[in-house]
Order: sequence, then structure tokens, then C-alpha cells
Amino acid sequence: MLVVYTYKNCDACRRAVKWLAAQEIDFVEKPIRDTPPSVAELRVMLGALGGERRRLCNTSGADYRAEKLGEQLATLSEAEFLGRLAANGNLIKRPFLLRAFVPEASPAASVGVVGFDPVAWQAALCG
Repeated sequence: MLVVYTYKNCDACRRAVKWLAAQEIDFVEKPIRDTPPSVAELRVMLGALGGERRRLCNTSGADYRAEKLGEQLATLSEAEFLGRLAANGNLIKRPFLLRAFVPEASPAASVGVVGFDPVAWQAALCG
């Protein structure tokens, strides 16, 4: 199942949802602030991003700056880092698109993308 975590006041999130609908791609939309991705989902996404923690973060957000998360990225354990993000959806870059690997499916079925770039989403989902 394809899941898209969004924030209602985010223009990029609205464009992403509109793009998915135009492509006739089935997905489930979840509010990232009310229902943040789980640690397991964040771990899959981190892998999809090549382990680059900063790419998973909403670096322009007030919570990111207030918690000084940028200064801690290199020193937090992976479990601590993912736990903090799972506890506060404001820390996560959005939109957050995930279709995790399912054992019955091909590994190519896994998809993980943050931020909205229609070209990257086209390549990841239709590519």
C-alpha cells in the first residue's frame, strides 16, 4: 500500500496529492502531525535516502530549529533519531511517500521519497 503523509497547510503536499490523483495512483493519505510515520516506516525511508538523516528532516521547521536537531544529527543513535521523528511529525520532511517492501512483492516495489518533485515521483512510481 502506498502511503503519503501530508500536512494540510503545505502547498507541496497539496500538489503531491493532486499529482497522484491525476496519475490515477491509489494511495492512503495520513496527517503527518497527527499520525507521524512509525519508527519502522522511518527506518525504511532512511534506507531509501541512503542513510542521509538531514534529508529526512524538515530543516526549515520551527521544531527542528528549536530542538537544535541539526546539531545533533551526527551524535544521536539511529534509534534515538528515529524515535524523535516518530514522536513529532513536525520534524519530518513532507510530503513523505512510502511503499515499504513486502516479502511477497518484488524488492523493486519498495518506494520512499520525501518532498515533492514530479519528475522524481514519476521515476519512483511509474518509472
